[in-house]
Amino acid sequence: MSVTAVPLRPIKKGALLTLWVGVGLAIAAAAGAAWYGTQSPALLNAATPEQFLAWNAKQDGVVTTGSGLQYKVLTAGTGGSPTDSDAVLVGYKGTLRDGTVFDENPQASFPVAGVVPGFSEALKLMKRGGKYRLWIPPALGYGDHAQGDAIPANSLLVFDVDLIDYKSIAEIQAEMERLRAQGALPSQGGMPPGGMPPGIQ
Repeated sequence: MSVTAVPLRPIKKGALLTLWVGVGLAIAAAAGAAWYGTQSPALLNAATPEQFLAWNAKQDGVVTTGSGLQYKVLTAGTGGSPTDSDAVLVGYKGTLRDGTVFDENPQASFPVAGVVPGFSEALKLMKRGGKYRLWIPPALGYGDHAQGDAIPANSLLVFDVDLIDYKSIAEIQAEMERLRAQGALPSQGGMPPGGMPPGIQ
């Protein structure tokens, strides 16, 4: 019969139970953390917009504004930010939470005030050369109005947006008038080529 070099002391019954409860709690906590970490794709698809936004607000780098818009700065950009009196030139990709792309354009121009409120608010936070990821709650997007088959009612919209450039609408209009006077443009009004992107009006 072999004897250990350090005799093992018997563990009291209550202490053993406490030990196993502690081990069980540690395992449950680790499993819970692992489950939570792996459930984000399911959460993206199954949660309500409010549940998703509450979860997303805790993710690294995500900022929530007073209106409920959420954004993450991917590239900061430089200089000032556009205002409601400006028009922007952007590249963007719009998806639903499940990743379904409903609109995408590498270069679109439109007035800052001419898009859904959440998109407009985000543009006014961005700087030239910046890239943001946006999460636009239904109330700042299309609300309970479906947009054809592409965007169901009460959809949370996810955008990756590059702010390429912006100019004041007054400056653009003056330039267009100058070109019309020179005969380089037809005499009718309207936005420059590119117009309003269909997915963010």
